[in-house]
Amino acid sequence: MSPPEAAAVFAVLVLVVVVGFIVLTSYNAVVALRQRIDKAWANIDVVLKQRHDQLPNLVAAVRGLMAFERDTLTRVTEARAAYSPTAAIPDQAATSDATSAAVRSLFAVVERYPDIKAGTNVQDLQDEIERLEGMIADRRELYNDQVYRYNTRITQLPGALLAPLFGWRAREFFAAEPVERARPDTDLRST
Repeated sequence: MSPPEAAAVFAVLVLVVVVGFIVLTSYNAVVALRQRIDKAWANIDVVLKQRHDQLPNLVAAVRGLMAFERDTLTRVTEARAAYSPTAAIPDQAATSDATSAAVRSLFAVVERYPDIKAGTNVQDLQDEIERLEGMIADRRELYNDQVYRYNTRITQLPGALLAPLFGWRAREFFAAEPVERARPDTDLRST
């Protein structure tokens, strides 16, 4: 093999190694981001389940005192029943939004009744649900950040070239409905 042929073979090998390294590092980075998205969603799912587990306790605590506010209690119960951890993320986001709206309605109704508002068990349950709502918001932010990073990675070079080869598709954000964007005041303590 002549020196020019050896140089050409060496250049091709270097090019193959460099391209292979770029493909490997890009692939690994996308896999890591997908794992982070799955982990972030699992963390949201845990808190959604905790919130849905607390809702029957809150409904039971106020049911006897709010017999004539049946529609509010029904909406909370229906929202809880609609929760499915196996549903698609957009469906779970919609269920989460509906549940949050129903809980806000329940808290607004409770605000109108001093007897309910004064109950320590109702207040404790409300505080727990408020804590869980805050955790959901925090975890949504982390999830959406990971989705943003992933979606950016697969749309920039070299990810954009590799995405069709590996079947990478953009993930959906866990977006809030417009009604969700304003956080209501749910403090039932006397002022």
